Amino acid sequence: MRAWSRIARAAGERVGFVPTMGYLHEGHLSLMREAKRRADLCVVSIYVNPTQFGPKEDFSKYPRDFERDRKLCESVGVDAIFAPTNEEMYPAGAATTWVEETAVSERWEGMSRPGHFRGVCTVVAKLFNCVLPDVACFGQKDAQQCAVLRRMVRDLNFPLEFVVCPTVREPDGLAMSSRNVYLSPTERQEALALKQSLDLARRELAAGRTIDEVSAAMTKLITSKPSARIDYIAFVDSETLLPVNRYEPGRLLVAMAVFVGKTRLIDNMVL
Repeated sequence: MRAWSRIARAAGERVGFVPTMGYLHEGHLSLMREAKRRADLCVVSIYVNPTQFGPKEDFSKYPRDFERDRKLCESVGVDAIFAPTNEEMYPAGAATTWVEETAVSERWEGMSRPGHFRGVCTVVAKLFNCVLPDVACFGQKDAQQCAVLRRMVRDLNFPLEFVVCPTVREPDGLAMSSRNVYLSPTERQEALALKQSLDLARRELAAGRTIDEVSAAMTKLITSKPSARIDYIAFVDSETLLPVNRYEPGRLLVAMAVFVGKTRLIDNMVL
């Protein structure tokens, strides 16, 4: 992989990169199209990284279908797929050297999933060192992950352009996610409460409601669905992810994690 990228870059071509865990959907494909728009070549990695899953999370059940993913990559003109094995990524059997961001990663997802961002930063740093991209594209749906990785790129001086692309949604508003396949038909309908509550927040804040009032209204809407259980709803600064108590347009990120049945879904909106 590294040799391929070095040859391309020596020829004056820019390499765009989209890291994924596979089981691709239109959200991933939109990132690939953006990478191709910004660079001459597009590389996609497909690797389900064990170090970002907790002991009770769905690593073994995470959907995998390489042949399906390969065809989807071909459909948008991806130039190379990097699909390493665990043995290649962690040759000692486990990581003993970690990359860890300690400011943006501490709250929200960091509290709900201890060790998750350490695994994410470590594997993405390794992927950057393998692929040697000029441009790397990530999705806004994983807003905190984007903020953490942006800090990592800045702090460790990775020589690349870090691009965050808009969340891609189903026609009914549900944010696209590989984990949506876990939802039953009933849960799939009740999962729409996430986007509905974000739309409610946008309307109510614009109408002058306080953040506490809006948070209570969002909670009421989501918990009216029998299968839904809130992990967190956070009103934070979109760059620092620190909690805020007043509405500043363009700076306020509303982020949430909600269990729908046994499936944990995340969504967010910058207001």
